[in-house]
Amino acid sequence: MSGLVKQPDAIKLGVIGMTEGNGHPYSWSAIINGYDRERMTKECPFAGIPVYLNARGAGDFGIGGARVTHVFCDDRKDAEHVAALSLVQHVVGTPEAMLGEVDAVLIATDIGGEHVARAKPFVEAGVPVFIDKPLCDNPQDLAVFEGWIKAGAVILSSSSTRFAAEYEPYQHPHVPLGDWRFIAMPMAKKWETYGIHALEAVFSITGPGYVSVRNTGTPERNLVHLRHDCGADVVIACGKEIMYGGAMLLCGTKGNATVVTKDTFASFKAQLAEFVGYLKSGIRPYPFSHTAELMRLVIAGIESRGRGGAEVTVV
Repeated sequence: MSGLVKQPDAIKLGVIGMTEGNGHPYSWSAIINGYDRERMTKECPFAGIPVYLNARGAGDFGIGGARVTHVFCDDRKDAEHVAALSLVQHVVGTPEAMLGEVDAVLIATDIGGEHVARAKPFVEAGVPVFIDKPLCDNPQDLAVFEGWIKAGAVILSSSSTRFAAEYEPYQHPHVPLGDWRFIAMPMAKKWETYGIHALEAVFSITGPGYVSVRNTGTPERNLVHLRHDCGADVVIACGKEIMYGGAMLLCGTKGNATVVTKDTFASFKAQLAEFVGYLKSGIRPYPFSHTAELMRLVIAGIESRGRGGAEVTVV
């Protein structure tokens, strides 16, 4: 199958950001382009980013000839700062200014309810789009994305947790601990934005087949119980007081394990490399139906919480 973009010396990417608490325009651009180490260390408003960038050697940066060439943020000052620190050549005043200038776009914002509007000009122009997690947070927007995919749009979305090397030995269809019976994982911040990190990590292990969701928590402290048709119960605790990067407990019929992820840089790079590979090959790395099921889990968690912890069937 032919690729999705023409392949000159560099695939030109545009980055769109940024939302509160989400520094992906800095980190994604730096992973692809390299970065100004001194300025990133002193000036990046997200303290964790220079820590994992500075831990890598120069040879670790760059992905398959791609280059972030354009950046847009709702506040132009943010875009100018990203451009300076992450070596992006062009700052644009509107997302649409990237049309005709880039081969694909990275939408690096994590508010699902904004993603249809942010993606629309590029989807309508036939420009491939990668969208940060979660793709969406309501059924109406999911229907829009499903319609776009059916019409042939090139859209990919994922959490970086899917790509954590520590999970690989357990990921579907591998079952080294026997049939899954119980999985638990804590996750930081809001269910609406960060719950997908835990969901997608677990989904990569169980595969599709979720039956129901029950969220008996609050907006500040979600406690979500999911049932899978393989017989597994999954519990995710998600709240602002929970440390990010918590361990995952895996229990099967033949044993158990606790898995902790440690390499944020490697997970982000693998996530971005998969999109670049998709652009080159034209081969979707995983079915959109998996992303759609994950979004139904996010949405069901919101619905259940709003209904006082009622069990919501996943259709």
